[in-house]
Amino acid sequence: MPQTSARDLTTVIRLSAGESNGGVSTETGENELDASEALIYQDGNLVSGSLEALTQHLVPTPDYYPERTYIFAFLLSSRLFIKPHELLEEVCKQCRLQMKLTEDRQDKAAEGRLGSHIVQLISEWTEVFAYDFRDDRMLKHLKDITQRCSIINENQRKTVGQIMQTLVRKLSVLDKYEHVLTKINANLTDRLRVLKTNPHAIQKDILNVCNDPVVMAQQLTHIEMERISHIGPEEFVQSFVSKDVAEWDERTLFQDMKKTSNLEAYVEWFNRLSYMVATEICMVRHAASRRPVKKKHRARVIEFFIDVARECFNIGNFNSLMAIIAGLNMSPVARLKKTWSKVDTCKFDVLEHQMDPTSNFSNYRASLMAALHRAAGAHSNRERIVIPFFSLMVKDIYFLNETCSNKLPNGHVRFEKFWQLARQVTSFCTWQQVECPFERHRKVLNYLLTAPVFYEDSLHLVSFDCEGPENHLEKERFKTLK
Repeated sequence: MPQTSARDLTTVIRLSAGESNGGVSTETGENELDASEALIYQDGNLVSGSLEALTQHLVPTPDYYPERTYIFAFLLSSRLFIKPHELLEEVCKQCRLQMKLTEDRQDKAAEGRLGSHIVQLISEWTEVFAYDFRDDRMLKHLKDITQRCSIINENQRKTVGQIMQTLVRKLSVLDKYEHVLTKINANLTDRLRVLKTNPHAIQKDILNVCNDPVVMAQQLTHIEMERISHIGPEEFVQSFVSKDVAEWDERTLFQDMKKTSNLEAYVEWFNRLSYMVATEICMVRHAASRRPVKKKHRARVIEFFIDVARECFNIGNFNSLMAIIAGLNMSPVARLKKTWSKVDTCKFDVLEHQMDPTSNFSNYRASLMAALHRAAGAHSNRERIVIPFFSLMVKDIYFLNETCSNKLPNGHVRFEKFWQLARQVTSFCTWQQVECPFERHRKVLNYLLTAPVFYEDSLHLVSFDCEGPENHLEKERFKTLK
């Protein structure tokens, strides 16, 4: 009598359109499971299932391998219910069961196919969710299962070696990136201290660093693309975990789930760019003089940033575009009425219209769709660049998470929801793969990353130094800041 594989033990329930869970037929293996442990399909699409059944659906057999879209969606969303190292432990357990079944049948061909499928699954996991393997427990399970695969299928040894080398390289790149960010942040702290005590010692006029809006937009795009390239897809769902898995110990939760902070670092970059724009406008000085410049020169700096924002729009760099607009609209800049009177605001008005938040940023979303359409038919990396307004993208994902619960009343995982989440994150992963085609200008990049910037109170003080307080509210604010 043939052995029943673990894959065959999963009950499959198929619903026709509009059909409820009652009175449906089931397709099962030899041992039928209770319907509460089943995978539920509707019109051919997996819509829900128990966590156990979904995990089983991930495990390959000699004659079955899960679809890549399912692997991504499940590995992305499963961390809302089970810690990655626990999931890998369960997957390895089920894989060992499959190995035992094929060994008992003495089917060498089946053993070879199973080993190949397991290695392929591990390859996809380490490729897309490499940061999971910063956990020593993950590495332990990884080494154990790959060694077993190499034993039953010697042809997999070279592939396993390549997987390990690629994983080590990815984690090494991340370590170096985080080290660079740490150094930059430390340098910024020191430079900001100097800026507050002696601003003229280090403050430069940005037009002396780069007066070409095209080059500046291209260098901003370099920074944006480097920052997004390091964001792991799992970081989009990590912020949901603490709320959805309340029983997990907070310290353990941080250790198990929070392996990186690249998403937060990218959001901080947006904020830095916004405040840098405001600082550059309010702090602009003649290169050879400590005296405040005439308003027409400050107006020229504003127009420069407007031109940079327009070039960012043309490139498809919507994140830098929005950061610049945010900086220009900050109160310390917006209040400089005498300066703005000398600015040709026609181009700025067009950009503001494109990024208008009304109707849920409908104008921006239309521009984003146009950029995506261009990228889909692109013949060069220049045309493939799509850098979304990141905060809005995160907000969209958060809204998707909040609109419906993660589980159905019967305890099933609402996988239909996670298909949608996976589609949004997959798009971002596609944008990450594009290499920036522009020439790097180290002097400009260094300035953008390390120039000190003022925040809030300090920025208002230098703004009042540019143009004194005019109304009662500004005068009161000025008194509290002095």
